[in-house]
Amino acid sequence: MQQPLTPAEIVSELDKYIIGQKDAKRMVAIALRNRWRRQQVPEHLRDEIAPKNIIMIGATGVGKTEIARRLARLAQSPFLKVEASKFTEVGYVGRDVESMIRDLTELGVSLVRNEEMEGVKVKAEEIAEEKLLDILLPPKQSNTAEVREHPFPDEPTALIAAKQEADQADSTREKLRKLLRKGALDDRYVDLEVPDRNIPMIEIFAGAGMEDMDYNLREMLGSMMPKRTKRRKVKIPEAREILIADESQRLIDMDRVIKLAIERVEHSGIVFLDEIDKIAGRESGGRGPDVSREGVQRDLLPIVEGSTVTTKYGMVKTDHILFIASGAFHIAKPSDLIPELQGRFPIRVELTSLSKEDFVRILKEPENALIAQYKALLETEGVELVFSPEAIDELAEIAYQVNSRTENIGARRLHTVMEKLLSDISFNAPDLKGQTVHVTPDYVRSILNEIIKDEDLSRYIL
Repeated sequence: MQQPLTPAEIVSELDKYIIGQKDAKRMVAIALRNRWRRQQVPEHLRDEIAPKNIIMIGATGVGKTEIARRLARLAQSPFLKVEASKFTEVGYVGRDVESMIRDLTELGVSLVRNEEMEGVKVKAEEIAEEKLLDILLPPKQSNTAEVREHPFPDEPTALIAAKQEADQADSTREKLRKLLRKGALDDRYVDLEVPDRNIPMIEIFAGAGMEDMDYNLREMLGSMMPKRTKRRKVKIPEAREILIADESQRLIDMDRVIKLAIERVEHSGIVFLDEIDKIAGRESGGRGPDVSREGVQRDLLPIVEGSTVTTKYGMVKTDHILFIASGAFHIAKPSDLIPELQGRFPIRVELTSLSKEDFVRILKEPENALIAQYKALLETEGVELVFSPEAIDELAEIAYQVNSRTENIGARRLHTVMEKLLSDISFNAPDLKGQTVHVTPDYVRSILNEIIKDEDLSRYIL
């Protein structure tokens, strides 16, 4: 198992993708490191240490979701993002709050299964290769047994002939193996038995909040039916992938996978509760949407506090799952949450709005920087895109101005501005093959300035 990252290393990794928000990065880094620390303390104390859940407060597009998502990747943890407002969509019924733990467990099983399949991949590739060779060169029944049943004076001659035939078959098989490995047979088609996934299913329950029961009942009925397969003609590379996946699945121990997955979900799972400010509300005379909002908070409370949820893989305890909540909190405040839920989120961190300098850095610095993305896209057409530093500065200024005058959607504004700026170049790229396109401040202004001047127009277009 890899050495856990220190808080400073976690922040450094987050810095590769997220600009600014130093306080938020520090707090999530500490929360992640504390999970490892908890595993090192004596067992009698381990269960007493509760995760320090976090509320991130800030406008949309400042990096709340990205911080949580990158954190989960660093920790190789099962990670689920869910909008809290989903649980209020249909008034009092809403979506079953426990479903997020079932979804998280499903993700955990998938994560561990893929890791285990990677571990047996070499063995699975060997078996798949042998099966492919059997399809390409079906083994002949040896006539040795027949010779022995009818002994004749020339029996040794028959045995020698059978042996020569077997040697010849082995030689042909090895020649085929070499061709297969070189890729010389990649254009050939073979017949393969694959699972038939086009089985008609009946809609069992349509009621809101019943989707998990519906899914489980479907699965139960599906397991009672015999597995259906169909023959497909596929090219050899696809056949190899199908066989490798099939053999990998056979080689792994699913009981062990489920056990490890539940452990990982319970001790390192992360649930990201977005839009928690949408359910921040108290009862007001028993009428209106606030009743539904407070109801959702009370449903969330036992999950966040620590309870046991039934999943199709077994019981999952939520006591040590890390919950990261986020919301803009423009209208509501964290203090509008019910006191019990507030107490389960001891860490509050506010993310700052992005400045023009932040926009410049977002365009240039991260490993997945927007400019790098657009350059790579146009390179596929043989077009080289070159941005001058002044053009980047102008783009950042425009994005900042539009955010200031209209709705502040953070870094997402840059996507809109870039798409508008490069729409003509992207459209004409196939005709510009082999050319270098320079994006200058004048070009940026010529495309965007008219829209910026007309505030009503900028609301629609940018």
